[in-house]
Amino acid sequence: MTVHKRLSLAGCLLALSLPVMASPGEHFDFGHPAPAASATRTVEVDMTDIAFNPKTLDVKAGETVRFVLVNKGQLLHEFNLGHAAMHSAHQKEMLDMQQSGMLTPTGINHAGMDHSAMGHGGMNMPGMKHDDPNSVLVEPGKTAELTWTFSNTDNLEFACNVPGHYQAGMVGQLKVAP
Repeated sequence: MTVHKRLSLAGCLLALSLPVMASPGEHFDFGHPAPAASATRTVEVDMTDIAFNPKTLDVKAGETVRFVLVNKGQLLHEFNLGHAAMHSAHQKEMLDMQQSGMLTPTGINHAGMDHSAMGHGGMNMPGMKHDDPNSVLVEPGKTAELTWTFSNTDNLEFACNVPGHYQAGMVGQLKVAP
């Protein structure tokens, strides 16, 4: 393995092991990531095989919520904020990640991340990373966090887009009140 490939692999592993830290300037129509210290409320969401508890969440426009995500299941799960169309698009990306060997049923396969073999050339891996600011992967028995400031929007969901999980019902409604 060349030094360049080793450094690329080390960079990938480091990026995947860091907590979700999105650019505070990145915005979606339903809000933006925020630092945990700015949260006005903390909500714990349990992830089991295959469900969220609670199944619905209520927030207010302008509210900053720190989500504490506890994976009590035996499978890898995701907490992703978005509209149904966003989840549909993200599910295709997640399927590609699974088919490439990057995702396993229980976690992230760091050893199987030979992106050069997939034609992506080192760190240039479009679609082959999980770094969306509105999403976090949580391995079995682990806890993760995502902090979000909400804007007024309709039809928002939180979902697990690991292949098959959304379709099996691992999706909840997130109501944003004005």
